Amino acid sequence: MYGSIEPVARLVEALSRLPGVGPKSAQRLAFFLLRQPPEFSQNLAEAIVEMRSTVVFCTTCFHITAESPCQICQDSRRDRTLLCVVEEPLDVLAFERTMRFRGLYHVLHGALSPIEGVGPDDLKIGPLLARLRAGEVREVILATNPNVEGDTTSQYLSQLLRPFEVRVTQIARGLPVGGDLEYADEVTLAQAMENRREM
Repeated sequence: MYGSIEPVARLVEALSRLPGVGPKSAQRLAFFLLRQPPEFSQNLAEAIVEMRSTVVFCTTCFHITAESPCQICQDSRRDRTLLCVVEEPLDVLAFERTMRFRGLYHVLHGALSPIEGVGPDDLKIGPLLARLRAGEVREVILATNPNVEGDTTSQYLSQLLRPFEVRVTQIARGLPVGGDLEYADEVTLAQAMENRREM
């Protein structure tokens, strides 16, 4: 396709692996980068390398952080009896933008999806149960995405959490079915958290 221009072909292939980026978008991005000054690409490459070398997952909640435990887990002003379970780190950022939730988080890093081969062992469910065994948590808020995978994950977790002496709630469904939490506005997320219901 690009003749003997192997670096362009490699870049297009790499970019097309990004979520939401198809072959045409990858080509546009590659040629956009070619038209920019060399320092633009250099800064982008350095930012990616720095992110990969410095950002880790919190050993407590599995949110992204530069140090572990993360700032949220270290914050003594947080309500340690309240634990919000989300699918991805972006969901934590979405809830934090509301500035209403003052508990802690637990990031699963995905949702159950038998079709895609994602089972309970592929998620951070074991560490979640370990946190509950410690006995400090009194309420678990299931804040998974309002889609089939998210609902399946919430149902699975609500069954799994029954033996623990914790209240299990789910955020209210003011969110569109099939949507992702990371795209919800702050008011909708805050209301969903405030109007959560028992599981």
